[in-house]
Amino acid sequence: MNSVIKLLQSHRSIRKFTDQEIPRGLLLELIKAGQGAATSSHVQAYTIIHVKDSANREHIAELSGGQGYVASCAAFLVFCADMKRPTEASERTGANVERGMTEQLLVATVDTALVAQNVVVAAESEGLGICYIGGIRNNPQAISDLLRLPEHVYPVFGLCLGYPAQDPEVKPRLPVEAILKEDYYTEDASLVEAFDATMHTYYQARSSSNKNTDWSHNLKPLFDNKLRPHMKDFLVKRGFEMK
Repeated sequence: MNSVIKLLQSHRSIRKFTDQEIPRGLLLELIKAGQGAATSSHVQAYTIIHVKDSANREHIAELSGGQGYVASCAAFLVFCADMKRPTEASERTGANVERGMTEQLLVATVDTALVAQNVVVAAESEGLGICYIGGIRNNPQAISDLLRLPEHVYPVFGLCLGYPAQDPEVKPRLPVEAILKEDYYTEDASLVEAFDATMHTYYQARSSSNKNTDWSHNLKPLFDNKLRPHMKDFLVKRGFEMK
């Protein structure tokens, strides 16, 4: 394996950071690396908010479910799906823009995820740790109001960046055979069962936050109840009507 593959396979979420700041020049280079990601039709349907105000970061930490590392990390970014910029640019050329299409929502969300993952890989290559914060979708309207997001822009997730103050183990992933299928979709219940055993061993043996569970049981809260049922109405109000 080359160094890039080794880096990608060694990812861990970091939730404890040192007080060391990230040089402004390095942060800008990470964002530029993010911009190198693939983007549908070169739309670049994303905006990144660097939240520097400490009070706002404390508020976002609360709105995200009490995740204190949002406030304590060296830099906190909010990645937003942005269809405002490209649709308005198209409109200025005389195009009769049709807003609110489901495909626009998908394109903007995928573009945002791709640029963020490029930023993450670049950051980890520089010795930084990261943690995605999907919890900002717990209160997306409050987050949008705080960041003054206009219509046709919505916050997809946050990202904590900083120098690690912990060294957690790499969490196992599903076996490749479960996710890589040849020609057709095939059932993989036996592979999931084996993976549950792997995850149970991992959770019992890891250096912190030990628990008696496995992969399947960890998923239960995500599907036992409706997860963030407010998101559809929120997105429609943002202008993503999903027509």
